[in-house]
Amino acid sequence: MKIILFGPPGAGKGTQAKKIETKYNIPQLSTGEMFRAAIKNQTSLGVKVKTIMDEGRLVPDDIVVDLVAEALKMPEYAGGYILDGFPRTVPQAEAFDSLLSKNGTSLDAFLMLKVSEAELVNRILSRGEGRSDDNPEKVKVRLDVYNKETAPVLEYYEKKGLVSYIDGFGTVDEIFSRIETALGKS
Repeated sequence: MKIILFGPPGAGKGTQAKKIETKYNIPQLSTGEMFRAAIKNQTSLGVKVKTIMDEGRLVPDDIVVDLVAEALKMPEYAGGYILDGFPRTVPQAEAFDSLLSKNGTSLDAFLMLKVSEAELVNRILSRGEGRSDDNPEKVKVRLDVYNKETAPVLEYYEKKGLVSYIDGFGTVDEIFSRIETALGKS
């Protein structure tokens, strides 16, 4: 199963991806985690990405697409995967579709976690990840960037008839139950 788990920062993508990973035995590929690891290890990519993320901006499409394309060549992703944090722009979505087409495969599910902006801000500021952009000003910038640059990806996949909307409010298990229902229909 090939799944895109989509939603704004703080929607719970990482939490739900881990539950999907466990239940369906398919690995999660989180671009955010990949970037955070590069930053922690102070790789050349990490240094470059840290500056971009500290400003609340999105990492350029070509860097993200290359990173994901390279990762998906690894054997653990041959049977499927959960994409968390990718694609974040329409050009990334188009590049991903091209990659799928070239490999003779397609996306099975696009799950959109819907959460109010007030709840998103509350979650981000209370989750305690210690990210340099987890402060009220940067959270606002991240949500603005999401609304301008990432939200159009939703429309792109809506036109393809692939979007399942998931109410992202409630307990982790309540939300996961909604995801299971949506995946049962895919």
